[in-house]
Amino acid sequence: MKIFAAAILILCATPAFGADGPFSYSPDPEGQYAGPYGDPLAPFNERMFWFNLQLDEHVLSPLANAYAKVLPKPARKSVGRFFDNVSFVPRFANNLFQLHFEYAIGEVTRFGINTTLGAAGLFDVADDWFGIKEHDNDFGLTLGYYGVPRGWYVVWPFLGPSTIRDTVGMAADGAMAPWPYFAPWYVCYGVSAGQEAIEAVNYRSLHPNLFEEVDRYAIDLYGAVQDGYLQHRAAQQRESRRP
Repeated sequence: MKIFAAAILILCATPAFGADGPFSYSPDPEGQYAGPYGDPLAPFNERMFWFNLQLDEHVLSPLANAYAKVLPKPARKSVGRFFDNVSFVPRFANNLFQLHFEYAIGEVTRFGINTTLGAAGLFDVADDWFGIKEHDNDFGLTLGYYGVPRGWYVVWPFLGPSTIRDTVGMAADGAMAPWPYFAPWYVCYGVSAGQEAIEAVNYRSLHPNLFEEVDRYAIDLYGAVQDGYLQHRAAQQRESRRP
């Protein structure tokens, strides 16, 4: 749901979205507009999209509102930074896979500084004090970097919008988590599920008006999210190809 919410957030700054039916305008692998494309999984995608919306309305949003009343905003931002810090391994690995050695070293340096001076990552000391920026990356972008096509657009329950390539990338990034190699599978699943749930609630609490803002502009919310997600990923792919 955090991924789904992030896709919606992209649209808040872009009021000109809208699409008719299961067609939209898609960036090609280099991030340029390639014209209308088919959405062969549209029946499944639309059902999952509205399922996720209902899940947000009836479960995630109420939990986030209650959570926000208990924990002040600065503390919730620190929680987000903590989870971002402990998830540094995929960023490090994928920057390394894409031969961005400076960024990979930066991710290790950020982790070391923020884990120590930043109180386990609650504060981004690496950026605030030393100017070491985070360089987000994932295995879906790594596959695209080496020319793997993105495949069909797909919306997963709970996870939100993706593509075939990005779905494979999510699985690969998940396999990079260190605890499955040191703890029983049932502990790992519990820890992973708990982390994802807390991250989703924390993220949603920091963006309480997420869907209200989008509804002001989007004619077709499904098409708008689809378009926004693919454009955002294309922009990230362009960035990953820069030396």
